[in-house]
Amino acid sequence: MALEATRVSIEIERKQITFETGRLARQANGAVLVTAGETMVLCTATAGADRDVDFLPLTVDVEERMYAAGKIPGSFFRREGRAGEKAILVARMIDRPLRPLFPKGWTRETQLIAIPMSVDHKNPYDVLAMNGASAALMVSDIPFPQPVGAVRVGLDAEGNFLVNPDEDWLLQSPLDLVVAGTEEAILMVEAGANEVPEAVILDALDIAHAEIKRICKAQWELRERVGKEKIAVEEPKVDPAIYEEIRARFGAELDAATQVEEKLARQEATKAVEERVLQALAGEEALAGLDPAAALERRKAVQLAFDQLEKDIIRRRIAVEKKRPDGRAADEIRPISIEVGVAPRTHGSAIFTRGQTQAFSVATLGTTRDEKKLDDLGLIEYKRYLHHYNFPPFCVGETGPMRGPKRRDIGHGALAERALVPVIPSEEEFPYTIRVVSDILESNGSSSMASVCGSMLALMDAGVKIKRPVAGIAMGLIKEGDDYIVLTDIAGVEDHLGDMDFKVAGTERGVTALQMDIKISGVTFDILRDALAQARRARLEILERMRAVLPEPRPQLSPHAPRITQVKIDPEKIGALIGKGGETIRALQEEYDADIDVDEDGTVRIYARDGELGEQLVQRIRMLTKEVEVGDEYVGKVVKTTTFGAFVELSKGTDGLLHISNIAPGRRPKTVEEVLKRGDELRVKVVEVDRERGRIGLRLADDPEIQGKSPEELAQIGTGDRAPRERGEKERSPRGPDHPARGGNGRRRGGGRG
Repeated sequence: MALEATRVSIEIERKQITFETGRLARQANGAVLVTAGETMVLCTATAGADRDVDFLPLTVDVEERMYAAGKIPGSFFRREGRAGEKAILVARMIDRPLRPLFPKGWTRETQLIAIPMSVDHKNPYDVLAMNGASAALMVSDIPFPQPVGAVRVGLDAEGNFLVNPDEDWLLQSPLDLVVAGTEEAILMVEAGANEVPEAVILDALDIAHAEIKRICKAQWELRERVGKEKIAVEEPKVDPAIYEEIRARFGAELDAATQVEEKLARQEATKAVEERVLQALAGEEALAGLDPAAALERRKAVQLAFDQLEKDIIRRRIAVEKKRPDGRAADEIRPISIEVGVAPRTHGSAIFTRGQTQAFSVATLGTTRDEKKLDDLGLIEYKRYLHHYNFPPFCVGETGPMRGPKRRDIGHGALAERALVPVIPSEEEFPYTIRVVSDILESNGSSSMASVCGSMLALMDAGVKIKRPVAGIAMGLIKEGDDYIVLTDIAGVEDHLGDMDFKVAGTERGVTALQMDIKISGVTFDILRDALAQARRARLEILERMRAVLPEPRPQLSPHAPRITQVKIDPEKIGALIGKGGETIRALQEEYDADIDVDEDGTVRIYARDGELGEQLVQRIRMLTKEVEVGDEYVGKVVKTTTFGAFVELSKGTDGLLHISNIAPGRRPKTVEEVLKRGDELRVKVVEVDRERGRIGLRLADDPEIQGKSPEELAQIGTGDRAPRERGEKERSPRGPDHPARGGNGRRRGGGRG
């Protein structure tokens, strides 16, 4: 007998999304199966033991199962291992809008898990997982206060908006915008765009929020039908008496400390005030006579009041007095320093410094064999542009373990990758795999956007023919009552204590990537419009600074970069290039110290370690695979001598005849062997092509009689002697009477794909 389930459905753009609970994973605090089309995602919310911490112990995991798309994992063990990049990015999109809504004081271990059970490659599972995680929290007893909805918005060729479009269609869309929010406000935005104007982004946000409200109502309905009673949470409250005592005794000192412009000095000054406050109000003398439990509570209360006062002082100064911690104006960018070509052995490098944030970016060019194969549930199987971001602990003056990229590193790298992909040349224009690594050497906010700028400069330094330069800027918001201020190029403290982190990257034409996290519900579309406009002005200013150092990509690649050339040949000639058993292509690779890839459509990619050898190989392949024409010049090898001349191999499978009368200009030797022997190399020119008989006639390239002659004149001169036929001699193929080339000395020999 099937278990009873409760279902709620909603239609978004003619697609039905269904929330189901009560049938699966019933021991979790909350579990919801979300379905759209044939895509199904199981989302669970579970609360564990209480922890004595002052933060929310929330973890979010997305567990991709290859069976969902009918695939077997491509790893050695043929089973799923650690989460892949796509799963981590989806987990971050689930986490970011939900985390700010948990009540303060909730310190129980909380875990959200999303498992895609079926994927139809029409309905992306990421947005379903975001909605399912919220719904699982809503039906659970975890004190999550209100639902969060999520939708995706794309653009068609006519500029019309589509909500939750098909996954394959998204690959061609100039906009891929994921928006999450409550009924009252937008909380998170993640977008990739192809230079889309800011006004279009705002319209898309408006459309997205209208659909989000409907999804939130569906989750409310599900909760009303089967939701559990919420666990009560007592939010920690600041003791007003302690707060006032700290403000009266140490307020002025704290105000001065938080205005120190240099980051580390400001942190040290603020820490010194904090220690004096704790000593005065929660030191040994202050705690004398209290039992250990009461003493601990007193110390926590003092710490909470101090943190609140510090936050209030900084926020009020920025929002009301319009004074930033480092003294900048609201729309002022920190001082910028740019260096390019820093690391001589790399293919392209740059150091981008903005204030106390510094990114060292390096571009490396590889062959198409270096493409990354994706083993996930997406449609894209390979990536030729890779962007990796690293945030070592020393960049903020700390120590810590170095154990590979963290989720934040992966998220920031993906954001920078999205920002730059729209301007990367196509594989046809630039047949390289490109990897950029951004190491953050110093950080005081906006490091991801510094990596965008530094990486753009590294690509240009490497000679990558980008369409247009891209720059990035991080915007912030401080809102106190009706007073608010939008901040350009936010520093770390403004991000930590602020109400919005709004990262925008793009060219002078429009936005290429956008990431926004909002911590409050009172952010209006007017504020968002102001932030986008202010971000555009800052972006254009940074682009000018970048152009002043490197106005355009280097005209030549680094001498240390591989040379990749792409040529097109007649698919019928692929066999001639490969040779019998691959002998021809192997010989070419060895002779020119290069790798050669051949596609079925006749596309040939040459990967040479030396530019000059690469060019020579290109010419060799072109001559090897082109139809022989009068006027073509070859360096050929004598493969057979006869009484009437020498057969010269022009390319693998094609011979031409150099008549005995032409092997020694000015005289006719008695025998060919007096002048030539098998294996000799000659520079020859084609003077006759008789395709009907398969005959190719040759003359020596340095023969004075043919010097300076056009192909038409060469055809008139011809080989210059028909003596063999006059004497009744018979021309024979050098391969013997049974060879396919018999009856003509110019047919293709051997060949085939091998």
